[in-house]
Amino acid sequence: MKQDHHLGEHGERPRGLSRRALLGSGGAAALGLALAGAASPRGSATASEPGRTRVDAAGARQAGVARPRIAQPHLALAVYDLSGDPASVLADLGALILDLVEGRDPALVGLEPGDLTVTVGVGPRLVAAAHPGAPGAEPLPSFPREDIDEQHRGGDVVVQVCASDPLLLPLVLVRVAEKTTALQERWRQRGTRGPDERVRRGHSAPRNLLGFVDGIAVPTTKEEFAASVWIPDGPAAGGTILVVRRMEVDVAAFRSLSVGEQEAAIGRRRASGAPLSGGRIGDDVDLQAKSADGRYRIPADAHARRAHPRPAGVPLMLRRSYSMEEPLGLLFISMQAELSTFTRTLERMSEADALLAFARTTASGSFLVLPGFDRDRPLGSSLFGGR
Repeated sequence: MKQDHHLGEHGERPRGLSRRALLGSGGAAALGLALAGAASPRGSATASEPGRTRVDAAGARQAGVARPRIAQPHLALAVYDLSGDPASVLADLGALILDLVEGRDPALVGLEPGDLTVTVGVGPRLVAAAHPGAPGAEPLPSFPREDIDEQHRGGDVVVQVCASDPLLLPLVLVRVAEKTTALQERWRQRGTRGPDERVRRGHSAPRNLLGFVDGIAVPTTKEEFAASVWIPDGPAAGGTILVVRRMEVDVAAFRSLSVGEQEAAIGRRRASGAPLSGGRIGDDVDLQAKSADGRYRIPADAHARRAHPRPAGVPLMLRRSYSMEEPLGLLFISMQAELSTFTRTLERMSEADALLAFARTTASGSFLVLPGFDRDRPLGSSLFGGR
């Protein structure tokens, strides 16, 4: 996989090189702009719009999970191995994040950070060594339809970078490599979110490369986040469990189906996002609804049925999918208070989910998104101690 190139020893852009010139000289190609393209209404926001509103990195919880409320359209995710002292490496990484988000780091080459967020998690090896019983100490098991080599499974640290300005993503990851040499990259992936569709008041969700609205049934209120996303107590309190799955999708095969067959595989209308059981896009699916001839309106193998939390007996998970151009597919990210929320759901999906017939997973991992931090409370200090 191609890596982003350093801009220079200190990350500065050469004098006189404009943003337009940077794009024209191959910067756009290096960014790997995915299916939604470089132009985005949020990416060209004015100073009063969300894309230009800064998201504070400091706090009781890390940004990039519930903040900002509407996820930025561009994402880069990188997974690393860590050598050395986790407390020191994470503290340096946290200080770097604060500088980047506040626009203090020269690596941004004069660009405004806008709604940039950088979210950090640690893998099971590090968690188990520090707190064997803590959330995140258990590794993610294997599942059917996986084609994952050792380099693309697991890892010690994950860094999720999100922004409305796609130029920021590679610049941030370059700076992470420069400032934290104890991190050795395993793999990275970029993705984009398509145009948002209104689901209900206070919640919208994007379309993915299959044409369907993705991420409809997710926690949106503070109460729902507290019940299903945030870890409530212990050294990981205020954190969450992040699962990432890179899925290559046979888009051509899925597109060869009729619209009706596509909708049966998903369990929702492609145009409106409404469940096949009836109602509007924001209404819960009715898994018991039947047609006049006695058939379930949502087929037994429909994705909306197999991934529904109720039959699995689990709470909602915060699910986000990002469309990928290379490889063509979806980068799936979920966040939940317990890993079992994800594993029990995927076990049900693996039994019979029509959508999985078009996908194979080529990278996977689970990570404890660390509790929040600030200048006085280093990133990771609640688990690994301070310097």
